[in-house]
Amino acid sequence: METDFVIDNYTFEVGGKNKKQTQIEKDGKSFVVKDDIEFGDLNVIPLWAFGLNY
Repeated sequence: METDFVIDNYTFEVGGKNKKQTQIEKDGKSFVVKDDIEFGDLNVIPLWAFGLNY
């Protein structure tokens, strides 16, 4: 399985608002980072939230 990046055993898959969760693992340490969404849900994180950590 190939994801976009891994940080401390957490995998992140980055894509647009239509990105599906089929490419990530189902171990609880995987997240989908979506562009063009306002709010996240469960393991979906808005891309703008990563800018808050910069």
